[in-house]
Parts: sequence; structure tokens; C-alpha cells
Amino acid sequence: MPAVSELLRVATAGSVDDGKSTLIGRLLHDTKSILEDQLAHVAETSERRGDGYVNLALLTDGLRAEREQGITIDVAYRYFQTGAAAGTATLDTGAASFQGGRKFIIADTPGHEQYTRNMVTGASTADLSIVLIDARHGVSEQTRRHAYITSLLRIPHLVVAVNKMDLVDYSQETFEAIVAEFTDWATRLALSDVSFIPLSALRGDNVVERSDSMPWYQGPSLLYHLEHVVIATDRDMDDVRFPVQWVVRPMSDEHHDYRGYAGQVAAGVIRPGSEVLVLPSGRRTRVAAIDTYDGALELAFPTMSVTLRLEDDIDISRGDLIAGADEPPIVARDLEAMVCWMSEQPMRAGGRYAIHHTTRAAKAIIDRLEYRVDVNTLERDTDAGTLELNEIGRVHLRSSTPLVVDPYARNRTTGSFILIDEATNDTVAAGMIRSAR
Repeated sequence: MPAVSELLRVATAGSVDDGKSTLIGRLLHDTKSILEDQLAHVAETSERRGDGYVNLALLTDGLRAEREQGITIDVAYRYFQTGAAAGTATLDTGAASFQGGRKFIIADTPGHEQYTRNMVTGASTADLSIVLIDARHGVSEQTRRHAYITSLLRIPHLVVAVNKMDLVDYSQETFEAIVAEFTDWATRLALSDVSFIPLSALRGDNVVERSDSMPWYQGPSLLYHLEHVVIATDRDMDDVRFPVQWVVRPMSDEHHDYRGYAGQVAAGVIRPGSEVLVLPSGRRTRVAAIDTYDGALELAFPTMSVTLRLEDDIDISRGDLIAGADEPPIVARDLEAMVCWMSEQPMRAGGRYAIHHTTRAAKAIIDRLEYRVDVNTLERDTDAGTLELNEIGRVHLRSSTPLVVDPYARNRTTGSFILIDEATNDTVAAGMIRSAR
């Protein structure tokens, strides 16, 4: 059995009432990740609302408006761990038993089109996306929208969970028809790993344990798949990328001459002696040591937070990037990027914003909108003059100072940015770099 102890970040998506919150509640309940008083409160609230059952969706729908309307509005994050990581019981997969273990952060994102920006926010750091489909209704516009956003954000793994199979008598024909329709449409997207699982979040079929109601399905339960999906190879282990967050100068008697550069490894494997390039200055040096609170390390890799010491004294500050000397990123001011517009104030050509990229902040101007994407049909509107709230399009922008970037398809950290309205301090857009010069 492969080692599965690493953290998995999961985002759920799908149409309103497809059962996202119920699915997460079922995962938490069946993995015994809920405190007794939490479950008692949910049971009491369910009875008071007249639901007729213990509504596990209430575990994630925490806002009063969400409970009143029965929809998810904001992103809710839930944390749990299973198997060996939590010391819980062995899980029965139907074919064999195993003692697995993994830590999870699940983002329950809104399904309504009105809250697309919330879905983008919740899914931006995900390793895996779960798109739910109501088995009664099949593939919908929101299904296509969320699958497109999964592709746009380059989330490496996608699980299409065909929910509410109990309401279609666990029909194999219904499930296979949905799989065929989704597969046909998804050929237009950049999706590398897609899995299909029929389940019932309300009844627990194929969520934690394999269901006896669908003997025709020979695949794993959802939890088994989440515990065993391989994510270590998703990270770029070749191209060293280390955005500098802080320059460490203790200036104490014990460490009078100490100078280190703290940050989180965004890509690649760093070792003492590795030749590196400091950008945007272009100076070359070598790594002298890798320090942590617990002592020195022989190597560092994504997503470790460490402090690097270099052999040469170089002028480095927050916002600079330490990269591998052989495969450097691009130093550029002109960017072509896909953006999701998150502000109620429309995007305007010529608009000036603050751009935050890794640890560097600068000013930027949007020169033009190349096109707006209809996320339901994937058609491009080249005549669009602006982007409204929750719309997605391709823009050209220019920064006031050079940024050290990679295409988003190569590195999700150095290929992404946000735009901020300096007057209100609101985040108005999330961007994914396509090219730079």
C-alpha cells in the first residue's frame, strides 16, 4: 500500500441542491470526525426545521442565510483525518480491508452562478475537485461551469460524483449515460485525471464504504479514492522556485553575521551546494545551508517553509525569487492572463490596480480585454468591452516593475496573481498567467 499520509486539499462543486454540503457532512460523520455536541446540535436544528432526518449539510452551512435558503453562499473549510493518521478503525472497501490514513482540508464551495468568485477562491489551492451531479437531472450548466473552472485552475484530479443514486433506483444505465455525456463534453477541457463514482450522500452509499445497492459498480468508495490518489507527482520537482518572504537578520551576539532568506518552496528540490539564480537582479550564487527551527536540512522541497543561506552576500529583499540556474522563470512586465472578475464594479480597460504576485507587490494597468468566455459553451466573445462580476476572460496587463513569473500551466504558485483596488482594498480579480514578455 502506498504511503498516504500527506495533506490533500479538496474542493467540492456542483449545482445548487446537488448535495455538496450533505456529502461533506456524511464524510465527517462516517469517519467519526464530529464531536458529540456538534452532532446533537445538528440533530436538534434538523428537528426544529422539520427536516425529518438528521441533516448533515448543517455541519457546513453555518451562515443563517444558508440554513434558511438551503444553499451554500460562502466557502466553508472543514478539516479531518482518517485511518492511521487519526487512529480510527479499518475501512471496508468491499474487496479488501486496509489501514490507510490522510489529512484533508475540504472547501465546500457555492454552487450558484452568483457565487462563482467564491468557488474560484475555494478551489484555487485544491489538489482535487469533486463535482457533484444530481443523478435525476444529469449534466447541467453549472456542471459544465465548475468543470471548466477546475480545468482553468489546473486542479490535477477531478472526481465526478453522481449523487442521489437512491432516487433513480441505483440505475446503472442512468449512471453510464451521465458518464458518457460528461466525458464527451470534457474532451474540450484540459483535464488529466477524471474518475466517476456513483453514490448517495444522504444514505452513505459509496461515500466511506462500498454500497451493496450498486453491485454493478466495481470501483472504490469516495473516501478510499481520496486516501489513495497520488498527488506527490503533481508538484514540479525540477524547476527550483523560492519566493523570498523575509530576510532574517537576528543581529544578536550569537548570530551576529547571520543572513538568511525565509520562504516556502514553490517548486523543485533545493540542496546545499545547488547553484541558484537570484531574480530579478540576475546574480548567481550557491546555497550554503538550509535552516529550520529544528535544525539544518539536507534538502527542501514543495511545500516546505525554510530559510536559505547563500554563499555570497547579495542584495536580496522580500519579493525577490531564488530560482534554479538551469531553468529560470521569466522576468517580465507584460502579461497575458485569464482572470476571474470578483468585483461588483466592472473591469475597465485602462484601469489601474495593485498586483500581488507571490511575495512581490506592484502596480498594474489593464491594457485591454482580449475576449470573454461563456463558461457554459466555451465560446469566446471578442467584442466584449468589459468583465462583470463572476465573469472570466483573457486580458493583457502591464506591471510597473518586472515580475518573475512562470506560465500557470507550469507552476500554479508563480503563475498566479491577484488584483486589488487600491481605493477600497478589495480583491477584484484572480489571474492565471498564460504568457509573459
